Amino acid sequence: MIAPRLDREAIAMRVARELPDGAYVNLGIGIPTLVSQFVPEGRTVVYQAENGVLNYGPLAQREEELDVDLINAGGQFLLPVPGMAFFDSAQAFAMIRGGHVDVAVLGALQVSQTGDLANWMLPERGIGNIGGAMDLAAGARRIIVAMEHTDPHGRPKVVRECTYPLTGRACVSLVVTDVAVLEVTPRGLLLKEVAPGWTTEAVQKITEPRLLLAPDLKEMEL
Repeated sequence: MIAPRLDREAIAMRVARELPDGAYVNLGIGIPTLVSQFVPEGRTVVYQAENGVLNYGPLAQREEELDVDLINAGGQFLLPVPGMAFFDSAQAFAMIRGGHVDVAVLGALQVSQTGDLANWMLPERGIGNIGGAMDLAAGARRIIVAMEHTDPHGRPKVVRECTYPLTGRACVSLVVTDVAVLEVTPRGLLLKEVAPGWTTEAVQKITEPRLLLAPDLKEMEL
């Protein structure tokens, strides 16, 4: 019997544990936007968005909380927090390109064993929009990918070499999926954690490159 995969919220919760206190963090569209819901207690994280928002709170949930003037780059409604700041997108991108974003959490279509990132275009559908992903891949100090381990057709998204158009080369440092946590190292992908009920063999079966096993390999804690 195959163990269940983590849901999107659980992936976001695990990623949130990687964010250092006081970090400036950009969250990409999709699973990454959920990370702002799960900041570990006792930590301060300042979220930044390409449309010109700095220091926002969790996503707004209730209708009475929705404010058309408080949205992130993906168009989702945000909750205000003290010290929230607004500016134009040129300043937001200057912050990214100037190396002032500590961590960017991005979704991905593919991640290679060397940390190459492809997340902006599906060639078979002929659609894509690179948006701010290229700037974040080049400008953020650390890139964490949050994604499902396989695509809707069951094909591995962790691959030996990306076949989709690249967003950035060797830019990803950590991958958190619905079954595993993988660290990109000079020797290859290091399997650090597996989802509850998953074995290393089961993770390897749906991963294209050969995985290295961490000496302290453990089950994910959420």
